[in-house]
This record gives sequence, C-alpha cells and structure tokens, in this order.
Amino acid sequence: MLRLFGILVTVLCAIAAAVLTWPGFFRVERIYPVAQIVSFRGLLVIAFGVALVIALLLAIARPLRALALSLAIIAVIAVIANGAIVMGRGGMGTEALPAKTDTAVRVMTWNTAGPATPPETIAKIAVAMEADIVALPETTIETGEQVAIAMRDLGHRMWAHHAEDPSTEWDAGSTTLLISPDLGAYAVIESSIDGTSNTSTVPSAVAMPTSGEGPIVVAAHAVAPRPSYMQEWRDDLRWLADQCAEPNVIMAGDFNATVDHMSGLGVDGGELGLCDDAAIATGNGAIGTWSTTMPALLGAPIDHVMASAQWEATGSLVLRSTVGSGSDHRPLIVQLEPVG
Repeated sequence: MLRLFGILVTVLCAIAAAVLTWPGFFRVERIYPVAQIVSFRGLLVIAFGVALVIALLLAIARPLRALALSLAIIAVIAVIANGAIVMGRGGMGTEALPAKTDTAVRVMTWNTAGPATPPETIAKIAVAMEADIVALPETTIETGEQVAIAMRDLGHRMWAHHAEDPSTEWDAGSTTLLISPDLGAYAVIESSIDGTSNTSTVPSAVAMPTSGEGPIVVAAHAVAPRPSYMQEWRDDLRWLADQCAEPNVIMAGDFNATVDHMSGLGVDGGELGLCDDAAIATGNGAIGTWSTTMPALLGAPIDHVMASAQWEATGSLVLRSTVGSGSDHRPLIVQLEPVG
C-alpha cells in the first residue's frame, strides 16, 4: 500500500512539474492558477531547486529513500528544463543598447502606475534613451502632454495620443502613446477612442500613419489575470494578436502576460499574431519588468515590444535603476531596424 502511494505521489509530481515547465504543450498556459505560476520562471527554478534539496534530505531516511530519489530526479529535470528556458530567453540579460543608426527606431514602454511616476522622470529617461515611440499604460493624456512638453524642452519633440475607458477608475483607464514627428503624422483610430474594438478593461491605443510610411503603432494594455478577470484577460491577448496582422506593426506596452501565455496565438511563426518579441530576440526576454519589489532576474517579463516582419530587433534594455521612480514596472527599451 505504501509503495502504491509512493508511485501515485511520484506520478502526480511529475505531471505537475511537466505542466509548469511546458504549459503550452498541455494547453493550460491561460488557465488559473497555472497562468500566474508560470509568469515567474526564475522563481520556478529556485522552487524546483529547493524541492531537490528537500528530496535529497528525505532520502537519508531509509523508508522514504525510493520515493525521495524519484522526486529528486523529477526536480533535477525540472531545474534543468526551466533553467534552459530562462537561458534561451536571455539569461542574465544585456546592459546596453547598440549605437543608434540613422534608420533605427527606438521604442520605450513603461507602465507608470498613474501619478506615481513624475512626468519629468518619464521625459528624462525617454530622451536619454532617444525614444521615437513611447507607450505609457496607466498614463492620462494630461500627464502624457506634460511628458511631451518636457521632452520638447530637452530638444526631443513628440506628439501625444491616447485612448481611455471612462468606466475604469483611476489612471489605469488611460493609455498614452508618444510618437516622434520624424515618423510622420499619426492618429488613433476611432474604434480605439470610442471603445468599440479594444482591450476589455484597460484600454489600448492603435495609431495609424496619416502621412509618411511609418508603421502601425499599438500601445497595448491587457487587464491583469486576476481570478475574476481571466476570461477578459484571455480575450485581451487574442485582441492584441489580431492587431498584429500586418507586416508593418510595432506593438508595445503592458501585456500582463509572458510569452508562455501567448502560446497558440501566433501566426506564420510569430509569437503574437505576426509579431515577435524583441526582448527575446536580443537577450532580455527573461528579465522581469514587474514587479520592482523583486530582483529583475526573478520578476515577470510582462511588458513587451513586439514587431512584425518589416522590423528586426537589434538591441534591448530593461532599466533596473528606476526602482525609486514610483512605478512597480521597469521600463523596457528596444531598438528596431527596418528590414530591406
């Protein structure tokens, strides 16, 4: 009887480890609570490592040795597999962007947590990063205009656009998008403004070029996957995937999702619609952008810059020096080059 119990425990632990390591294979990556757990790959590596140590200690007791060693093998495999996934997405991350070329476009996304982040702070970082596109979830147009004015005073002109959902309280009901005039004139499409086609609870802004040949620019904000918002969150990710249906799209913002959650939402090899994640392509895909209360290597990489086929990511940077800014997110900056 004890042996059968040990086999059952081993099988259940093996299934749990497999599900948490490869959630997309089991199609549970957007199911509660797996979705929340797999957001933190770095913590999973540590958790499986702790489980390994405990299993080895239990193996000292002779009656538990067979079970403990079986669990230790499962933990070793899980540590190696999750560690390989983390390293494949960037491991420790990179610390600098490449030199900006004449054709490069720099994209910055930062969930500012509403009034927690002063406009002057946002402006100084955006100018220092030479950003051409700045996506600011949880930022009102009034704050966005202050950021644009501060950037202008620093010699870096930007146009401010936005979308809002009045039914969502606080600044989370607004998303601001700043675009350099060098990319041409832009306008946010009507469906983003009136909410007829948008993310469910916190708004996204889809800006189309009205002059020039610039990309479609999407400032994205999906609702957080709280237990009571799981369906809305899943709908938001599908809606964002639908926005990346053209070869000339740049999408940036707070997706409240890692690339694990995007499994099955890609088209023709893309990770989300036709878009690919720029941070993963440039070695920063495992660096946590949320929350700043955690070390970056253990946080959740839920803020993304994604681009479709006409753009190639050549560098990225997660700013780890903004912990005292007020926001619970870290800024992500990506450099893109046009293809062809």
